Amino acid sequence: MSLLHKWRCLLTTGESLWIQGTTILQACATLGIDIPHYCYHDRLSIAGNCRMCLVEVEKMPKPQAACAMPVMPGMRVKTFSEATRKAREGVMEFLLVNHPLDCPICDQAGECDLQDQSMAHGSDKSRFVDMDYGGKRAVEDKNIGPLVKTIMTRCIHCTRCIRFGNEVAGVEDLGTTGRGEHMQVGTYIEKMFHSELSGNVIDLCPVGALTSKPYAFTARPWELRRTESVDVLDAVGSNIVVNTRSGEIMRILPALNEDVNEEWISDKTRFAYDGLKTQRLTAPMVKDSAGKLQQCSWEDALTEAGRKLTETSPDGVAAIAGPLADVESLVVLKDLLNSLGCENVFTSNAFPSSGPGTDLRSSYLLNTSISGIEEADLLLLVGTNPRYEAPLVNTRIRKSYIHNDLKVALIGPKLDLTYEYQHLGDSAAVLAQVASGKHPFSKEFSGAANPMVIVGSDVLQRTDADAIYSAVVSIASSGAKLADKDWKTLNVLHRAASQVGALDVGYKAGITKEGLKGIKFLYLLGEDSGELSREDLPPDCFVVYQGQLNTIGI
Repeated sequence: MSLLHKWRCLLTTGESLWIQGTTILQACATLGIDIPHYCYHDRLSIAGNCRMCLVEVEKMPKPQAACAMPVMPGMRVKTFSEATRKAREGVMEFLLVNHPLDCPICDQAGECDLQDQSMAHGSDKSRFVDMDYGGKRAVEDKNIGPLVKTIMTRCIHCTRCIRFGNEVAGVEDLGTTGRGEHMQVGTYIEKMFHSELSGNVIDLCPVGALTSKPYAFTARPWELRRTESVDVLDAVGSNIVVNTRSGEIMRILPALNEDVNEEWISDKTRFAYDGLKTQRLTAPMVKDSAGKLQQCSWEDALTEAGRKLTETSPDGVAAIAGPLADVESLVVLKDLLNSLGCENVFTSNAFPSSGPGTDLRSSYLLNTSISGIEEADLLLLVGTNPRYEAPLVNTRIRKSYIHNDLKVALIGPKLDLTYEYQHLGDSAAVLAQVASGKHPFSKEFSGAANPMVIVGSDVLQRTDADAIYSAVVSIASSGAKLADKDWKTLNVLHRAASQVGALDVGYKAGITKEGLKGIKFLYLLGEDSGELSREDLPPDCFVVYQGQLNTIGI
């Protein structure tokens, strides 16, 4: 039985394959039947304006848009009939009549939906001639920032970028002006597309109207090798695809992971790869008698570091791991120091050890998980700005706020989080009131079915970290009484990718300046944040830096 015949049988017999609200396009996709489309995207609202997904439905006088037509029991749909084919050919003719012949110079060429679907569903000739109506339509390009390149003559008005900005990013910068062939997508007045997720419109655009400015004219998709990886520029762990050519990174794209980043990535993740090409350490270096770094051989560098390490007592040796270190390297470094009888291994970006402690993993994890945010009904943010510390977490919060009526409260400075929230205050005293039950919000939190508390790791580096963490634990405990036994209320939102891994393998959380006074040999594994200066170290301290950038300055 063919898929199309099976689909007709299921609809006719009324079997419960579909749920209420399922569209024809979604149902066909479930059965493996491909219906071409441009404006539809399963994470955006339905627009129904490209008309490419037209199908023939029995007892209806005209072809229907499959993306907007809900499935009904007994409905008979023809997805490859002659009427459907002609309707799609007509749509393709209208789309291509004004589309520029830019394919040879377009960065979208080779992965363009318009190219693919014109080959599959278009006609071999057009009935429109330029001289009949005065030439092709042309639109002025818009300057929406340094990251997204616009060539708006190619735009087919699918409005994906507009809906993404309004619904996912929470930034209402893009819109349409005019009607008919005078319709334009833009910002109305010239301004930036001001969002930390703006690069995702490049992936969403089905044509070459929105492309990457840094990537422009550098490579073709068939020249690139794909390598799946994980982003380390924040602690979210977004799944990514690294495109390389001849060993050089050309671009970063998102990879699908429903539990973490869905199919979005932040602009920092997408565009920060150019930092790998500048100020790179390509050879070992050692300071001369004048204090200037000079290149040397690997043998000389390793010999000098080994000699200094063996001459130093274990109590005078310490290692600090930076935010980008992988767990394998962390373990090797810890084993090296442990073999010398030294336990002074620290993380650079963490709360001090007097804070929550690291004996229990649940005390420093995002226990609810990122996808679990969609199940929460009340969220309390404490001392964190998820929009910039973890953009994909903030996107998930906004998604739950829009679709699941999530209520959000904040203790900390007022922020623009792209969704409404209740601002309780910005002092530790307010946090103590909520913890003691004296604040009106306390009753609301304790009565929620699935409450969450997200505390930022930065606020746990304060001198009053003990009191703050104790209050947060008290609030989380009050909200966990009514929740399901598998529901975890307490969450810590880190900013460094290596933080949780380092704490898991036994690194101590943070080192104070007083703790550095007796250190004679300091090993920095990717720690180049600039927070550590030479004045913080003893004059005779020998420093080994292992990393990628020559900006350490120590």
